[in-house]
Amino acid sequence: MLELFIENFLNIDSLLQIYPLLLQGLRFTIMLAVVALPLSIAWGLVVAVAYSFHIRWFNILLIGYIDLVRAFPIVVLLVLIFYGLPFLGLKLGGFTAAVLAIALNNSGYYGEIFRAGIEAVPKGQREAGRALGFRTWHIIALIILPQAIRKALAPLASNSLELVKTTSIAALVALPELLRSARVAQEQTYNPTPLIAAAAIYFVLLWPFARWVAVLERRAQLQR
Repeated sequence: MLELFIENFLNIDSLLQIYPLLLQGLRFTIMLAVVALPLSIAWGLVVAVAYSFHIRWFNILLIGYIDLVRAFPIVVLLVLIFYGLPFLGLKLGGFTAAVLAIALNNSGYYGEIFRAGIEAVPKGQREAGRALGFRTWHIIALIILPQAIRKALAPLASNSLELVKTTSIAALVALPELLRSARVAQEQTYNPTPLIAAAAIYFVLLWPFARWVAVLERRAQLQR
């Protein structure tokens, strides 16, 4: 029984045969995360800062945007971007489409996280900044945002972890990220070992980050 399990799920010969495919997939996964993560954070931060000016009609639009991108399934969003935009004359490559879908979807989550952090900063901080002669942008950049980011660090890290996981949706547009590479390798070897190897790579890559997120969440709970 054990030999059958090893032969099917831990086949070293299959792994040695296809490991270049897995390394290629890992490279694309890291590239997707490295590009999409800062875009998502920056986009969400812009949304949250715009909300902090409390312009009523504009805030309604921002809330609508946040709710829309958070409620819209990211898989459907990717399909619409990659397969739908060409009908409007805009054709994007698989990498660009995947980055755009991930950034759009996660900008809503980051926007809400940053917004909550900004709202948690006491209003007296703004008044103190005005009393010292700071301009509005200086108050936001130098006083409000540093405190807001500290308050929101745990959910920011948690959402960043989830973003890295969502890079696997790029397989839908035939981008050779880690999951698709593992599936191609499985088809070549007729063995599920590549999928097990891909799962192990995800675990090794993300587990330290997950532990860091857990530590941040515990600290946040103790500070309440």
